[in-house]
Amino acid sequence: MSLRDKLDVYMRLARIDRPIGTLLLLWPCLMALTFAAGGLPDLKVFVIFVIGVVVMRACGCIINDYADRDLDAHVERTKARPLTSGEISSKEALLLFAAMALFAFCLVLMLNPLVVQLSVVGIILTIIYPFTKRYTNMPQMFLGTVWSWSIPMAYAAQTGTVPVEAWWLFAANWCWTVAYDTMYAMVDRDDDLKIGIKSTAILFGRYDRQIIGGFQLAALTCFIIAGLEAERGAIYALGILAFIGFGAYQQKLIFGRDRAACFTAFLNNSWAGLVLFAALTLDYLILG
Repeated sequence: MSLRDKLDVYMRLARIDRPIGTLLLLWPCLMALTFAAGGLPDLKVFVIFVIGVVVMRACGCIINDYADRDLDAHVERTKARPLTSGEISSKEALLLFAAMALFAFCLVLMLNPLVVQLSVVGIILTIIYPFTKRYTNMPQMFLGTVWSWSIPMAYAAQTGTVPVEAWWLFAANWCWTVAYDTMYAMVDRDDDLKIGIKSTAILFGRYDRQIIGGFQLAALTCFIIAGLEAERGAIYALGILAFIGFGAYQQKLIFGRDRAACFTAFLNNSWAGLVLFAALTLDYLILG
């Protein structure tokens, strides 16, 4: 295999070619930095976190594919992944994971000790998550914690503390993650039932749409409270209204539980996050 082909395999294993997960991880992280800074965050901290998000999302994908390497062959959407197809060995995948995790840890060493301590928890959570699908019906809820861990880290990096406001934002992102990852799990529900993978899409059953709506409402409420704690203004409020609109559109998409429509609903959450982050940033820049 040529070097170019090998790099292509590595990029597909790390999902560099599919940035949706990176974006869903990035928007709440940037919101946390913006809230914590009261506007524009420190440039060094900003760059470290953007790079860190890309690297840690890649780490999560690699360890997830390693954990699921014997199961992905039975799922239509995942059977062509590099580990399942034999394009890369398990040992090579683990070495790549270790190298990227070490690089991410080197990044946080440039920040304060509290961030370093929180980062250790973050990598442990990342490693554990892929295996929760075998032992609990609520892996999406565990993922919500993994996906939200950058929020207290961002506050710690920017301010040296993790105030109450950070945990409201953490709760908002946790609920939002459970909602959109359940939409994602609805795509694979039939395959997961056959091979014994657990998910909230299976757990919620025929009440999936209603419970997703409940998590969307809880996320919305916590985003509002975080904004109130930070004394945000009308532009952030417009972002909240847009977030409601995106949520309503996603509910329309998943109404018939069609696989393609559920996947489209999942993807749409990236736009919801982008608009809310943009509204927050403009609120600080224009209204102060």
